[in-house]
Amino acid sequence: MEKTIEIDGQKIQLKSTGATVLRYKQQFGKDYFGELLKMTNAIEPMKQNKKMNSLSNSDLSLLDFEVIYNFVWVLAKTANANIPEPIEWLDGFDSFPIMEIMPEIEDLLASSIQTKKK
Repeated sequence: MEKTIEIDGQKIQLKSTGATVLRYKQQFGKDYFGELLKMTNAIEPMKQNKKMNSLSNSDLSLLDFEVIYNFVWVLAKTANANIPEPIEWLDGFDSFPIMEIMPEIEDLLASSIQTKKK
């Protein structure tokens, strides 16, 4: 699955393939699915509130921003093998509005765990 989103005025191509999970593990040394499942509890409050300042402290404690940055990077790296390492890539943005980006990547993250069987 592929899609293009805008981050800080830049069009960023994102892609999820079978290799995305392995690329995540190789780059960050963590299990993609484990990280995704941990974040699931934080996604609902984000979707309902739409604003960071309306999230409670307990909602924020469930949210690991580093994981979100890592997910966006791995989706971008899957789409474009030439993007730099995560820190260098993130330095290319003046802002990285997670609350706007999260809903944009949700379907790509979900596609990695969904079955096509009906």
